[in-house]
Amino acid sequence: MLIGVPKEIKTHEYRVGLVPSSVRELVHHGHDVMIETNAGNGIGLTDEDYQAAGARIAPDAKTVFAEAEMVIKVKEPQPVEIAMLREGQVLFTYLHLAADKALTQGMVDSGCTGIAYETVTGQGGGLPLLAPMSEVAGRMSVQAGARCLEKEAGGRGVLLGGVAGVQAADVLILGGGVAGTNAARMAVGMEARVTVIEKNLRRLYELDTQFGATLNTIFATVDAIEKHVLNSDLVIGAVLVPGAAAPKLVTREMVKEMRNGAVLVDISIDQGGCFETSKPTTHDKPTYVVDGVVHYCVANMPGGVARTSTFALNNATLPFTLALAEKGWRQALTDDVHLRHGLNVHAGQVTYEAVAHDLGYDLVTAETVLGL
Repeated sequence: MLIGVPKEIKTHEYRVGLVPSSVRELVHHGHDVMIETNAGNGIGLTDEDYQAAGARIAPDAKTVFAEAEMVIKVKEPQPVEIAMLREGQVLFTYLHLAADKALTQGMVDSGCTGIAYETVTGQGGGLPLLAPMSEVAGRMSVQAGARCLEKEAGGRGVLLGGVAGVQAADVLILGGGVAGTNAARMAVGMEARVTVIEKNLRRLYELDTQFGATLNTIFATVDAIEKHVLNSDLVIGAVLVPGAAAPKLVTREMVKEMRNGAVLVDISIDQGGCFETSKPTTHDKPTYVVDGVVHYCVANMPGGVARTSTFALNNATLPFTLALAEKGWRQALTDDVHLRHGLNVHAGQVTYEAVAHDLGYDLVTAETVLGL
C-alpha cells in the first residue's frame, strides 16, 4: 500500500503522522511511504531522517493526497485538505466529527473512508489511540492552568501550591478518566488542594486507592459540580463521551458566580467543550475572559509539546496502521471489532452512531458497510 503523510497545517501544530521508526517498520513490511517535505521539521525530524528510513519525499500536500491510498495525519483535515480527499481513499487521524458539522459534511461529500483514532477501542475497554494524547493534555492542563492563574496572565495571582503559611489553590477536575487522572497527578504533585468529580463509582474508588488523602473524590451531581466550581481557583474539564459531543457541565450562570480571576481549562474542547462558555482557541491566542474568568480552550493542546506527543501517538497507532496497510481497510475492520469502531464515515455515509445522532445524519453501521 502507498501511505502518505502530509505536513500538519493547523495553527502551531507541529506533530506528524509517522515518525521515521514507524516509516521503517512499514517499509520493512513491504509498503511504500510518502512524506511531505519538512513535515517533521517542527520536532527535529528532517527529510533526510525519513529518507534513511525508506520514505519518499513529496514536494507538497497536493502530491500526497493525489497519490496515497491511505493518508495518515494527526489533526482533523482542514478545509483545503478536505477538498483534496477523494472517494476510495482512507484517512486515519483524529476526527472529532460530532463537534463539527462542516467538517463532517466535507468528509461525507469527499466519499473517503474516515477512521478516527478517538473511537478505536481497546481489548480491555478504553480508547487506546486517544489515551496517549489524553495523558499529555491532562498533564499540560495543570501547567496551563497554573500559568493562567498568574496575575499577568489575567488570573487571581495565586500560586498553585501556595507557600508556608498561605493556602494552596483549589483545583477541581471534572472527569476521572485518563486525562483527569493525569491532571490530578500533576496538581497533587504541585501541592494544590485537588478534587475530582466523577460519575463512575468504581473509578472514584480506584482514584481514592491510588491517591489516598491527597485527593478529594466526589460523586458527580449537579449540586456537587456547582458547589465545587464556585469554590475553585482552577477548574479542568476532562469529560468524554466517546465520539459524541461533550456534555455542558458548567453553565454560564456558574461562570458568572465564580471567583474573579479563576481559570477554566477545557480539555474536552475537541468534542465541543464541557463549559457553556467554551470556544476553541489556538496556541497563538490561547485564552479569553468571560465574566472575569480566564478560559483556556486550545483545541490541539498536545501540539504544544509536539515531539513528546508525536512519539507517544505513534507507539499507539502503529499496530493499527500496519493492520490497515497489510490487509486493506475492509479486511482489517472485519477482523478487528475494536478497529471497526473507528469507522466514522464511508462513501458518503456516517457510520458512527454518536456522530449521526448529534449531527442529524442517517446512520449506516460499520457492520452494514462490511456486510457482516
